[in-house]
Amino acid sequence: MSENMVLRMENVTMQFGGVVAVNNLSLEVPEGKIIALIGPNGAGKTTAFNCITGVYQPTNGKVEFMGKTMVCNHPTGKMKKAYLGSNGDKYVNLRNIDPTPDHITKLGIARTFQNIRLWKSMTVFENVLVAKHMRAKQNMFSAVFRGNAKEEARMRAETMELLKEQGLDQYADEIATSLPYGLQRRLEIARALATDPKLLLLDEPAAGMNPQETLELAEYIKEIRDTHNLTIFLIEHHMDLVMKISDYIYVIDFGSEIARGVPKEVQQNKRVIDAYLGVTDDE
Repeated sequence: MSENMVLRMENVTMQFGGVVAVNNLSLEVPEGKIIALIGPNGAGKTTAFNCITGVYQPTNGKVEFMGKTMVCNHPTGKMKKAYLGSNGDKYVNLRNIDPTPDHITKLGIARTFQNIRLWKSMTVFENVLVAKHMRAKQNMFSAVFRGNAKEEARMRAETMELLKEQGLDQYADEIATSLPYGLQRRLEIARALATDPKLLLLDEPAAGMNPQETLELAEYIKEIRDTHNLTIFLIEHHMDLVMKISDYIYVIDFGSEIARGVPKEVQQNKRVIDAYLGVTDDE
């Protein structure tokens, strides 16, 4: 792929003790595209997302965002001897960069989680408003002397506008976790959109949804990509959704890449069929 790259992972390895959860993973996410990362349960997909978003510091490798190095590390200390991955010496001359999740969010990366993580005691409106505060134009002085009323009004107006856009405004005053499951998923995405991201990471957004909800989600993902000028990187097990909306797919198994390509190529790849999609009917 030769487009402008929003995200690039290079030789990323995540090792926990003697277990290599992600092994020498390299991939690219071009601007404006929907890219999927698929693989069996336990393949390392969410671990890869965690390395991108600062939940984990990878044991080795580099992550670039918008053309700049965002994360970089190499094995040190006891891990230097215990390291089981590849390219252990490749980044030893580079400065370690280990940003926190909030810093990465401010750079322009937002995510949802495999298990919905809404603030349970807050309303639908409050869940989104809290995310809006991440880009608030205020400081300690304005907060102490109550000079941020105009800024607060702006954020509240934008929160309601976003809820209306996502069809959630009628639930604004309801406790977030009281919503039906599908609407909770949509609220989690709305909360991520409130941070004004350039890249949106979706971790199994169709989990727990019925076929009709999954079909609607596919159209919804494409809609928010176009409406918010987003690039989307997603993990998903629903192959109908993946094949319907993805521009390009990476497949991993046991933490390592086994295939990549456009949906048709991936569907026909024997290693993918054997490892993940299952055997064909005539076998």
